[in-house]
Amino acid sequence: MPVVDFEKIFHQFKEIKVAVIGDVMLDTYWWGKVDRISPEAPVPVVAVSKKEQRIGGAGNVALNLRSLGANVTVLSVLGKDDDGTQLTQLFNAQQIGTQYLVHSPSRITTNKIRIISRNQHMMRLDAELTSDISTEDEDKLLYAFEEYIAAEAPQVVILEDYNKGVLTENVIAKVISLCKKHGIISTVDPKRKNFFAYKGVDIFKPNLKEVTEGLNIIQPLITEESLHTMHLQLQQQLQHRISFITLSEKGVFYNDEQKAAIIPTHIRSIADVSGAGDTVIAVASLVYAATKDVSLMAEMANIAGGLVCEEVGTVAIDKEKLQQECKMLLS
Repeated sequence: MPVVDFEKIFHQFKEIKVAVIGDVMLDTYWWGKVDRISPEAPVPVVAVSKKEQRIGGAGNVALNLRSLGANVTVLSVLGKDDDGTQLTQLFNAQQIGTQYLVHSPSRITTNKIRIISRNQHMMRLDAELTSDISTEDEDKLLYAFEEYIAAEAPQVVILEDYNKGVLTENVIAKVISLCKKHGIISTVDPKRKNFFAYKGVDIFKPNLKEVTEGLNIIQPLITEESLHTMHLQLQQQLQHRISFITLSEKGVFYNDEQKAAIIPTHIRSIADVSGAGDTVIAVASLVYAATKDVSLMAEMANIAGGLVCEEVGTVAIDKEKLQQECKMLLS
């Protein structure tokens, strides 16, 4: 790899405007102690001592982008409810733009409540609607997106799908079309439901399991040849530019018109893999917007994904730590 000025790249992140459009959610944590069984039913009684709310879902991608210094706006459809107000306040506290969020009376804001005692999950309560948003809400979201493009002229748009109904086929097609029209890089972290709806996207970032399920194939041995075949099969249906497939502990694979490679993971002590995909798409999108270098994008996103796996729980990437690791491992 040629000499890379990482200081310059990380400094460039501050100049990049990026939108995250998709399924944002609230992550709620209730911690408590269990000392007895309920007299009403054979269930433990949790004496709640602490509550915390965090940004989740597509919002975690926005958090990672902010952690790297980018100018971030989030677009989604929330309910007209207390959870929606709370989530908007959490975004504002992190300086993530919320002026283009749509608040719909026909939706509820997704809230995942985890009840934890002695570091063990006792239960999770999901308050959510997973049906597609209405045509009226689609129109409002797309209008907000057009307003955002006109006002902000972003360099990159990330579609972050959690199968909660915000990214409908119509929304996906129109967002990608508007990105093409305005010369904006589009990247996607897909889910199974709309896997082949992302036609014409610039960077398609599924994990290996999603690819094999989407293509309906038995997972072959992980070789450059087998992954290149998957890229060609994906391209037949999507006509996208770059495949960027995460391979769990095996690293990542990228393939564009010119080159392809598997980049192995760097040895780490893995504590928790949750949220790693959010970090990978955030870093990949920013690095590609800054450099247009696909191999550097893959190398840096691979390091970032490994770094957040060393932390317990979903955490945003630490910019300084990532910059140090990139200098150490890639120089």
